[in-house]
Amino acid sequence: MSKVVRARLRALVCRMRLARRDAGMVTSEYAMGIVAAVAFAVVLYKVVTSGAVSAELQGIVKRALGARM
Repeated sequence: MSKVVRARLRALVCRMRLARRDAGMVTSEYAMGIVAAVAFAVVLYKVVTSGAVSAELQGIVKRALGARM
């Protein structure tokens, strides 16, 4: 092969590789991660503010504050 043909072929391959990149994937992955984190936070908030868990957490804090050092 001549040098010109090799250079053109190399340039074509580089352009095809650049065209195959998914530029939008990073943004959509961040969006899905944020949605999942918010959903987890909502579930955790509901569990922590439920009656039984809230009473248990208050008991732990009261015992910790009343402990002698």
